[in-house]
Order: sequence, then C-alpha cells, then structure tokens
Amino acid sequence: MPTEAPTNAERWATAVVGLLFVGIAIAIVCFLAADLSFGTFAVAAVVGGLGIDALLSAARKRRSIVSRIGPLP
Repeated sequence: MPTEAPTNAERWATAVVGLLFVGIAIAIVCFLAADLSFGTFAVAAVVGGLGIDALLSAARKRRSIVSRIGPLP
C-alpha cells in the first residue's frame, strides 16, 4: 500500500468517483422511495458514505476507503 500523498490526478479521480457514489445513493433513495424498506436505505447509506469519504479524502490529500480495499477481481 503506498504511503505517499496522492497526486493531483488521483485526487481528481477520487473526487469524481465520490460524486458518482453520492449521485447513485441519491438515485437509490429517489427511485426506490416507494419501497421504504430498511435495506434500501442501508444500501443508500453505505454507497453515500463511501462517496462522502472519497470527497473528503480528495480534499484532505489522503487515500479513501475505496482505494484501500485492494485489487478487486
């Protein structure tokens, strides 16, 4: 795992991914609001939380949780 601060390009990419995740969370809540189940809001909260973490990480020049997960298949 790299310990150095992310470059500006990596920070921009992290911010874009964060905005995408926040947008997906908003879409989940808007389109599935009629369902009103706990699962819907739990998924939206997890996806939105990862997006907010990515945005804050880009602003604070640190690695986000999503980037620390590791190589995914």
